Amino acid sequence: MIQKIKIIKTFIIIFSLSFSFSANAQTVEEIIKGRKAMFSENYQNAKKISILLKSKRIEEAKPLMKKISDNYKKLLDYFPENTKEGFKTGALPSIWENKDEFNALMQKASDDMIKLAKAIETAEDLRAVQKQLMWNNCSACHSKFRAPH
Repeated sequence: MIQKIKIIKTFIIIFSLSFSFSANAQTVEEIIKGRKAMFSENYQNAKKISILLKSKRIEEAKPLMKKISDNYKKLLDYFPENTKEGFKTGALPSIWENKDEFNALMQKASDDMIKLAKAIETAEDLRAVQKQLMWNNCSACHSKFRAPH
């Protein structure tokens, strides 16, 4: 009888764990829409940063740079194999074919946003440093990993 109770308890634990894991898993649609939302947020924040830097409002731009950096790190987990197609993804197959290169670019973009937040303190040409540390990463990714739009 004790053995049966142990088996039933084990079954209940395994069942509840598997249910909780599947309940927390994102669907393909949620993943694709989530990454699109983060890229869109990054673009909107990048435009705001440009406006703020043009107005010499450096301190207001820094939190946006941090947010973009954080999003790039999160995006490393938003390209699983099962999200290559559907839901109007603009992602090209080259992301999965060159996964290490793509991940390195996401990490570089994240790191460069932190560098930008520091560099704007002393940069003489804010526009040039912004282009180098922000917009060039956008261009590098779009040219290889995003469908034309």
